[in-house]
Parts: sequence; structure tokens; C-alpha cells
Amino acid sequence: MSTVNTLLRKALLFAWLETRCCAFAIALLSGVAVSQALPQLPIARYDLLVAYGVLLTAVFLACRWESGRDTAVIAVCHVIGLAFEVVKVALGSWSYPEPAVLKFAGVPLYGGFLYAAVGSYVCRAWHVMDLELSRYRAGATSVVAVAIYVNFFSHHWLPDLRWPLAAALLAVTAGTQVRFTVGHTRHRMPLALGFTLIGFFLWLAENLATYLGAWRYPDQLHGWQPVAGEKIGAWALLISVTFVLVAWAKGKRTPRSTSPAGGSPRLRTPAARRASPETLTGAEGGTPEARDRG
Repeated sequence: MSTVNTLLRKALLFAWLETRCCAFAIALLSGVAVSQALPQLPIARYDLLVAYGVLLTAVFLACRWESGRDTAVIAVCHVIGLAFEVVKVALGSWSYPEPAVLKFAGVPLYGGFLYAAVGSYVCRAWHVMDLELSRYRAGATSVVAVAIYVNFFSHHWLPDLRWPLAAALLAVTAGTQVRFTVGHTRHRMPLALGFTLIGFFLWLAENLATYLGAWRYPDQLHGWQPVAGEKIGAWALLISVTFVLVAWAKGKRTPRSTSPAGGSPRLRTPAARRASPETLTGAEGGTPEARDRG
């Protein structure tokens, strides 16, 4: 029974840590929900959400829940997301039917914050759960991630390479492990599994966002319908773009180190340099929650 209680406590702690990592996304979706319930205002809802997204960014930076470098990476995610939105909306993949002043090529500027929220999640996870990568092939993974991003555009005119690129992503991440801390214990999982799990939860968030009117797929214009399950795979692939951006930023910030046993180089956070996985279980090392200000 004690084992069951321990696992339950650890699962609840993991859920709490994940909630903290999703703080920006939760706040953003809450703002979308509130904006839908507001009475008619002189400012368009989409424009109001732009201001709200900027305010959220400023609050997270001021509270030191995200560093200046994190904010810069998240801003890049915002720009990449907007470019993605402009092309997809132009091709009719989805739409933003409500009017707005801050709208370009049919895409409200707040649309970029949806991708910024994903970038925020990865950045905060790196700090909150003390992420560490082993056997991470930065160059190869980055090349495949860029190809995945390009394919989301090019498949409208050229053959869709989604499945070959999925296989390539599995190949370049084979053996790559993500180490993270829950409580006083270090855990690990394959990076590819992490992408898949994130893809599933992004699909759930997408269902909620479309239900709240954040955007609309063609089959939702006359009434909400669940988002197709195939989008899980699309998100699992697309998250690789955000991940390599954040991993690049963390790599530029901290040097790569080699494991004492002569193993593969590992990408580590400042917290991980201060305390090895072994000392994380002791009083001196502490937990990521104690070290993280967010």
C-alpha cells in the first residue's frame, strides 16, 4: 500500500510541475475563454487578446518566471508561428473569422502567442524539472526539424513527406534521453516519447482552443467538431521545431560536459551543473522547485 501511495504522490507532484510549466498556456487559454464571455466591447476580441498576450509576457519576465533569453526564444517561436499561420490561413487550412485591426493576411497577431505558449512550456520545463539531454544529436535533429517545418508548407504543392520525416526524426533521436527531476528523484524517458506525449496534450489543448473560438477549422465553421486525431502526429512532429530552438539556446548558455563514465556529452542546465543527479537527492542539492523562482 505504501508503494501505491508513493506512486500516487509522485504522480500528483508530476502533474503539479507540468501545470507550472504550462502556466503561460493556461493563462492564455483562460484569457480566450474570458474574452468570449465578455459583452460587446469597442475593441475587437482578437485585438484585446494581443494586448493580453503582451501583458502576460511582461508579467512572466518581471516575475522572473522566464529569463530574458527565454523570452527571446519564445519571441522567435511567436514569429515562426505567425509565418506558419499566414501560409496555412491563405491555403484555407483554418481561419480566424472574427474582425480585428491587428490582423495581417487574415491572421490576428495574437495567433503567434499560441506558439509562444508552446515555447514557454519547453523553457519552463527546462528550469522547473531540471531537464538534461543525453546522446542528443543537435545538428541532425535540427536538420530534420527544419525539414518538418518546411514540409508543412510544401506538401500543398509537392509530395507529403510527413511519414519519411517522422521516420527520420525517430532515427536521429534514437537513444536520446531526457532526464528530469520529480521531487528528489531523477527520471528519464526517450525524447521521441516526449514528443509524442506533448503532441497528444497539444491536441487536447487545440480541441479546447477551437471550442473557445480561438480559430476555426473548415468543418467547425457551422458548429464545433472535435479536432481530427491525426493532428496528434502533426503536433508531435511540429514540437521538434520548438524543442531544437530551446535546446540551442540552452546549449549556447552552458557548455556541454562529458559524463564521468566516458559516456556521451550531455546538455545541462545551470542547476544541473550546481548539483549532480546524485546530489539532487540530498539536502545540499535541493529540488528544482526550491531553485526555480517560477
